[in-house]
Amino acid sequence: MMTTARTTRGEGTRYRIDRPTFADIMRDLRIPGGDLGAGDRIPHIDLPTTDAGRFSSESIAADGRPVLLVFGTLTCPVTESAGRGLLDLHRTYGDAIRFVVVNVREAHPGAETPQPRMIDEKMRNAGALKGHHGFGFEVAVDGIDGTVHRAFGTRPSSAYIIDPSGTIVFRAHWSNRLEPLEEALRAVVVGRAPLPTNVGQTTRALTRMTAYADTALAAAGRGALRDFWRAAQPVAAMITLSGLFRSLPSERRVAPTVAITLALCAAAVSAGLLVLQ
Repeated sequence: MMTTARTTRGEGTRYRIDRPTFADIMRDLRIPGGDLGAGDRIPHIDLPTTDAGRFSSESIAADGRPVLLVFGTLTCPVTESAGRGLLDLHRTYGDAIRFVVVNVREAHPGAETPQPRMIDEKMRNAGALKGHHGFGFEVAVDGIDGTVHRAFGTRPSSAYIIDPSGTIVFRAHWSNRLEPLEEALRAVVVGRAPLPTNVGQTTRALTRMTAYADTALAAAGRGALRDFWRAAQPVAAMITLSGLFRSLPSERRVAPTVAITLALCAAAVSAGLLVLQ
């Protein structure tokens, strides 16, 4: 049976976060057992796209191709770190798979890109997201209360492969885990069921996104990095350390950033500043 997405005013207000807190970030890292996954039907969808089209349940059935559905925003470091890979995947699989990014709430709003309060503001942010990455495929816009996003689970940038009947066949908790995502797309194209059906790899996803976070937070504007420091100091520290290697391509920043972080943690343990339980 197809799920119907519902919202209340209170849920919508809580969804629109102006300054992410530690609790907000930890909530997004959890994967509740009841969240939609492989084998589940998607809720009814009918969203506008930046090119004046519609991304809807009816259009999924009419198109006849499987859909790669990715949630994301301009201010999300995970989305930023997935963007180039999504373009590569689209070049390879775009004829056989319909690619759609759904613009959701801003993950780390700031002075330049605050949390939208009106749908036209969210539409402008979606246009900026599409232009920034050069997405040559559809970018749809969720409602201001995030009805569709919340029906799937509020992780800032997850990915789903959906068959033409509206059934999820693959779920990736983080859209920047591009290798397993490509394996799943390859399987779907040749008519095989993708395995594994769920991909977590949260540590890898967060480590990768730190090398791209400065770009996403710059798009957010003043206040975004400050709020990151207040909410998640270890991740903010890795983002700041990554900036030391700004002369390197983003992909090559990850290894030295992790190495320095581990060295600093080891030094802190030796000095008695950090106690491991």
